Formats: sequence, C-alpha cells, structure tokens
Amino acid sequence: MQDLFRSVLAFALLIVAQTNLHAQNAILRGRVTTIDHEPLTGASVYVSPEIGTATDSVGFFELNPVPGNIILTVSFLGYKTFTQSLGIVAGQTVQVDIILQEEATILNTVTFTTGRFEKRLGSETVSIEVLKPSLINNSNKFQLDEALQKVPGLTVIDGQANIRGGSGFSYGAGSRVLLLMDDIPILQLDAGFPNWNDIPIENVGQIEVVKGAASSLYGSAAMNGVVNFRTAYATAEPETKLTLFTSTVDAPADARFKWWDNAPLTFGTSFSHKQKLGKLDLVSSVFYLNETSHNDSTFTKYGRVNLNTRYRLNKRLTLGVNLNLNGGNNSSFFFWKADSLKYSPFPGTVSKNQPLRFNIDPHLTYYDGSGNRHKLLSRYLKVENRVSNGRSNFSEQYYLEYQFQRNIRAIDLNVTAGAVYIGSDVEAELYGDTTFHSRNLATYIDFEKRFGTKLTVSAGFRYESNLINNPGFTYPGGVVGPSQEKEAKPVLRLGANYQIGDYSYLRASWGQGYRFPTIAEKFIFTSLGGFNISPNPDLQSETGWSTELGIKQGLKLGSLKGFLDLALFRTEYQDMMEFNFLGLLRGFSSINTGGVRITGLDASMVGEFALFGCPTVFTAGYLFIDPKFLDFDLRPQEPGVPPTPGQRNAIGSSSTENVLKYRSRHNYKFDIETQLKKFSLGFAGNYFSFQEAIDRTFEFIVPGIKTYREMNNHGVTLLDIRVAYRPIDNLKLSFLVNNVGNVEYVSRPGLMEAPRNFGLRVDWGW
Repeated sequence: MQDLFRSVLAFALLIVAQTNLHAQNAILRGRVTTIDHEPLTGASVYVSPEIGTATDSVGFFELNPVPGNIILTVSFLGYKTFTQSLGIVAGQTVQVDIILQEEATILNTVTFTTGRFEKRLGSETVSIEVLKPSLINNSNKFQLDEALQKVPGLTVIDGQANIRGGSGFSYGAGSRVLLLMDDIPILQLDAGFPNWNDIPIENVGQIEVVKGAASSLYGSAAMNGVVNFRTAYATAEPETKLTLFTSTVDAPADARFKWWDNAPLTFGTSFSHKQKLGKLDLVSSVFYLNETSHNDSTFTKYGRVNLNTRYRLNKRLTLGVNLNLNGGNNSSFFFWKADSLKYSPFPGTVSKNQPLRFNIDPHLTYYDGSGNRHKLLSRYLKVENRVSNGRSNFSEQYYLEYQFQRNIRAIDLNVTAGAVYIGSDVEAELYGDTTFHSRNLATYIDFEKRFGTKLTVSAGFRYESNLINNPGFTYPGGVVGPSQEKEAKPVLRLGANYQIGDYSYLRASWGQGYRFPTIAEKFIFTSLGGFNISPNPDLQSETGWSTELGIKQGLKLGSLKGFLDLALFRTEYQDMMEFNFLGLLRGFSSINTGGVRITGLDASMVGEFALFGCPTVFTAGYLFIDPKFLDFDLRPQEPGVPPTPGQRNAIGSSSTENVLKYRSRHNYKFDIETQLKKFSLGFAGNYFSFQEAIDRTFEFIVPGIKTYREMNNHGVTLLDIRVAYRPIDNLKLSFLVNNVGNVEYVSRPGLMEAPRNFGLRVDWGW
C-alpha cells in the first residue's frame, strides 16, 4: 500500500512540477490582445510541441526558443489562429505583439463548464447547451428559471429544473440539477433547492447547461446535470444599460375564474454598468421586481444588488471579490381551493416569506512560471427565510475550492485537479427548531487528452465525503434521536469525441451519479393543507449512471450556419428518493423508491441564416423520454404484510401504467427571430405532453384535481410572439404577448399557470 501511495504521489508531483526545458540563448516575448485591445488570458503560444506557454492575466508571454527559423503559433478559442515565421539569433530578444481576430459564429461557440477550461462546443464529450444573452433579453426573461425554459431537453416545474426527465416534482427539496453562479454552487444546502432570484440575469455573459450525470465534475447535487450561470466581464469600452419592463395578464379563457377587478400588474427595472479602471475590472447592477400574480394571494417583491470585481495585481496574479444581496417579501400557495376556484388558495396552504440572502465570493487566479493555473474560489452564503406558519429557516454556508490546471502541450494533455470544502449551519423550525451542521469534502481530478487532430478522450474521478450532524428533536408524530449521518463514495466519468468531418463530431460518454440526502429530505416535518410531511432519518443516498451516444453536425449551407445535435441516452438510478404518501398520520415522507430507468432521444438545432435578406436566428428542440420504475407491481397488497417496493410504487401512482410521476414523454420547443432594418419579430413555441402519472394521494387531497386531469388529458401547446423597434442604435422598445392562445394549463397539480399576458420592455444602453 505504501508503494502504491508513493507511486501516486510521485505521479502527482510530476504533473505539478513538470517544467519545459528551454534553450537559454534567445528570448521571445510579447502580448496577445483582441482588436479592442483586451488582453487574452490563457492563450496558447508555442514555437514547437515542446516549447510553449500560456499568456498571463494581462496577455503577456515569454519563451526561450532555440535559435534559427521558427514558426510562432498563437491560438485562443473563439479566435482565428495566428502564425508568423521568425528568424531568431542567439542572444537576441524579440518582441511580438499579436492581435487575434474573433470568429463570432455559432459554429465556434466556446464552453467552459465540463472541463473547467475553454473549448469548442463541437469537441465536448457530453451534451451541453449554451444560452446566449440576446435570447434572454429579447424574450424579456428576468429570472433564470424562466430563461431556462428555452433550453432543449430542460423543463422547470414549480421552480425545479429537470433535465431529460431526471426529476419530477419534489415539493421544494432535493434538486438533481446543480446550479452554479460563476462556477460555484449556489443551492440552498438544507433543501438542495435553487433560489432563482439570486442570479443577476441582467449581467449574464453565457449560460451553459450540461446534460446527464455530472457528479464527478461538481459533486452530489449534479446527478442529473449542471446549470452554470457565467457573468459577463468588463470590456475595453465602458458599458451601461438601463431596462424597464412591465406586464399584465388577460382574463382566463373562462372568465368565471377571474378573481380580480383590476388586472394583476408586474413591473420592474434593472441597471448595470461594466467598466475597466486601470487594472480593475468592475461589473455592477441593481434589480427590482414587483410582481402581482394571476393566482390570488400570490406576489413577489424583491430587490437585488450585485458587484463583481477583478484586479490584475501583476502579470501572473489576479484577485477579486464578488458580492450579491437579495431581499424582499413574497406570498404563494401550494394548491388551489377547487377546480371551480382554480386561481384561489386552499385554506392553510398560503406561505408568506421575507427572505434576505447575500453571498460574498473572494477569488484568486495565479499563473506560475510554467504556465500552470492555480485558482482559489470561495463563497460565504447567508440565508434568512422568515416564513409564516412555523416554516422559518436560517442558514450559513461556507465554500472553499483550490484548483490546479496544467496543459502539457508535448502530449496534448490537459489536467485539472482540486479539493473542495463545503460546510453549513442550519437552524429551522422545520427541523425541530434546532441547529444542524453539514459538511462535504471532495477531491477530484480530470484528464482531457487529444490523440492526433480528431480524437479527444476525457476521464474524471471525484471522491465525495458527506456528513450531517443531527442533534435530535421531537415533533408531534414522534422523536428523532441524535445521529451523525456519514458517507463517502467515489464517482467516475469517461467520454470520447471523434471528429468525423468538417464540423461533424461523434461523441459517447458514461458517468456515475450520486446524491446524498439533504437535511430537508431526511428531517423535515410540517403540515400543509391538512396533511403532514414527516421526517425519515433512515433515508439512504441515491446512486446511478447516465450514458449517451450523440452526434453534433455543423451546418453551413448558403447563409445557414449552425449545429444539429442528436443524442440517444439512458439514465438509471438506484434507491431513488421521492416524497410518497405513507398514511394519514405520517402523511408524505421522502423514501427510497428503488430503481428507475429513463431512456430517450434528445434533439436540438441552433443556427442563423438570412430570411429574404433579413438576419434570422433560431433554436429548436425535441425530447422524448420513456421513464419507468424497475419494479412496478399491480398485485394487491396482502393484509398485514408491508408492501414490496414495486407495490408501493404502484400504490403511490395515479396511473396503472409503469411510468414515473410528473414527467411529460414529449416536449417540443422553438424560438425564431428575424430583423428587418430597425424592426425585429420573434415567435416561440413550447409543447409538452400530458403528465400520465402524479401522486395518487393528490387526487384525494387536492379538490377537483382528478376531474381536471380527466377533462384535460392531452398535451399543451403554448405560443409567444414579440416585436421590437430601435428608433436609435442604443434604444430598443419591445412588445410581447405570451400564451397567445390563452391556454389554461398546469405544470404540476393544483397550481394554474398564467393566462395570456402582455408585456412592454425598454432597453437603453450607452
């Protein structure tokens, strides 16, 4: 064992300590920038496979080439590769300043999330979607969960993201999709649930969505995928933007259900500014929203302040701190009063909340003399949710990550390794009005290796250790004794991408998934609308795997440029965690339901072309899933004998078919926008098929839900339209109509979605 440890240690030290051997009789130095004089950090600069480096934080590089005739090559993703022949004399110092030209087309989209370094979308070994700021702003999506509905293969049900049917509806606890903000997790740890209001969407640079198991990349909550919100940074020219927006809803298709005299009104504003001040990059914004919902007793009022800084201390060291403050108040209800009062709350289901959340994120990046990147990421997140009916909760979260990255150019290998600590303290009436402590430790290493010019292979390993200290508590239904919940697991991933032609890529991947139960899933107790939600201290973690075979085909035909992506996938979970009804006394509790399997097809297309000479952009997607329990038994339960897992799955489902709850088998979506001089016109559509199964208990608890589902047992098609006008270059006026057909629908039982609504938006930039 000691020999093995020494071998592993020696290998790790070799990677970290390796340095290029340079001839010392010539010096080649310079700076790499964009056409706007922006420094390009991390650009590859080399004169041979053995002699190369990466630019530092201000774009500088220095090499020691062998005297003679050389070819200098500089490359950076998203930019055209630069080459220049040079004659180098012994003892000579040569200065070369290089300006790279941008390749600003969809075919050259750059991503970051899967490897923690920038690479072309086509060369990814897993499925990944990229959502650009233009689509978000043009659609007037002022919250991230609304914007994500544009992503093929992804749906959001009552605030919970769901990729390829990996999740259903979990009552606000236990997300299988990890939300990152600037590469750091920002889920509320006690419930494992995102607060979309935290995300400064007015400062969006790019949103990347990784589909499939990503636990080896980012840990427990990434079992079904990752959503990474990346903030835009300052450019050479200062940029300021002011946005004003408002909207109101039309009466429902059946006007009898309208509860208001004056139509509910939503209004808000955002202001953002980006600027370089010498060595300092500054990004700041404020946001305010006042939203009155189409549902009675439901509103949201909050404000947010965001500040991101980055300071280049010298050529190698960059540091900064990001701040985010979000506070306000809101009210919502869990399910309707009756199917004849669909927009009004059932008594006892209204929750009022006064949240206050803020995070402070110090960060540091250092490039050593060998071009290795060292990164330190940290976050302090404080959450105060003052909720009515004894549901308040308070938590503090601490995050620290060290990351090392080396590009070994001689063998075309990129290595990323790191260690993570996440700790939290949680106090909540929901958990016995006592304090829980949780801790997550992880180490990881990822490799990406190119073989020749066509084949890329990636592999990753992560070791997770989780701990929850439960002090014990009493609740109306019993006693939960003190305990220390402790578990550690390794997770792996493998992937390959082969370029079979120009802009044509074949990929295959396999990755393990792992999710440790959240505090809420194990220890929550409360009552809602007349039924209880009870703790389950014996809840076990869920594991699984996901695999896919996909092809990404670049399209370049006349004015058309874009990508078509097709992927066949399969996901399996063992000991899947879901809330099930366990009787009148216990009510709902999170339990392990056994194994599940989800097989499907995910297709997407994104592109740009000229429509009768007018610039046009579009995105479209189709998702088919076949979600099943591995054990589903319709045989009656024998008297006095506990149900088997298969019987319990069948008893808990409203359907006699073996299908997972709260999933739509089919989902189509598209968005297209064309520009004609100063005008632009956009259309969007979204179809999702009927949810064949829900919790059977809902049909008895929620008034009228069974009748409603029987009368509306078909899919839903939603259409949106928007038109915009630019009277001057920096001013845009937009008019939007969502749900043009005024379709009545629900995304989960007992909660109506918005009828037709009209919006106005003003964007002014300078």
